[in-house]
Amino acid sequence: MLEFQRVCFGYESESATLKDLSFTINEGEFVALLGENGAGKSTLCRLANGLLKPSSGRVLAFGNDTGQVKTSLLARDIGFLFQNPDRQICQSSVRDEILFGLEIALDDAAARQARCDEMLQLFSLSGERDPFGMSRGERQQIALASVLARAPKLLILDEPTTGLDYRECMTIMGIIAQLHARGTTILMISHDMEIVADFAGRALVISEGRLIGDGPVRQIMRDEGLLGRASLLPAQIPALGARLGGPYAEAFSVEEMLSLILEQKGAAR
Repeated sequence: MLEFQRVCFGYESESATLKDLSFTINEGEFVALLGENGAGKSTLCRLANGLLKPSSGRVLAFGNDTGQVKTSLLARDIGFLFQNPDRQICQSSVRDEILFGLEIALDDAAARQARCDEMLQLFSLSGERDPFGMSRGERQQIALASVLARAPKLLILDEPTTGLDYRECMTIMGIIAQLHARGTTILMISHDMEIVADFAGRALVISEGRLIGDGPVRQIMRDEGLLGRASLLPAQIPALGARLGGPYAEAFSVEEMLSLILEQKGAAR
């Protein structure tokens, strides 16, 4: 579905931001992209959907070389949610914002209205409100709704929960999890390791523009040396398990930790 083949990229008058990246994301995966600030995560995502073109190497999306295909064509299959919704929203009502994104996806006006109504209901949004008079969390949901309305096969998320409270965060991630369960492929940048542990199945770790780790999230979370190279800390339960050691080192969730504690308590009787 998405393949990077020895990709390098550098902005004008700067040294290379990304260096010799090679990896493949398969259909149906939920992949978290991890790394320190300035590692090149957002740049990688903009290469993935064709907003940027590689300096060398190739990016293939659905078999298409992004350097040879118009970004507007790639956008039919790839949805992109910016970290800041105000960089994405451009219409004066919620309904118009969602419909704007549907212009390239659906030719039939009635079908566009039906899809828009579906998104408004899914996110519990009022179509007549002015997006710029709403909260940051609501604007993030509007931006996501406009992306999801096009039913992308690959959804790229750049820090989707930044600036949200817990309720807003769980609303966003719950909808994303539903989409993934229905077959949508997810590539998500996140600094929230709890979110990564709860939702992603695989993690790519980059540092200083290079890919330094690629594997199941459970494995990556337990590799403190790898995470340290990228200035990251593991989620709380894997970190606690590593400190306790022994059987607890395998705990990855609250439920697993509780089960191990009860198991050890029973064995001690």
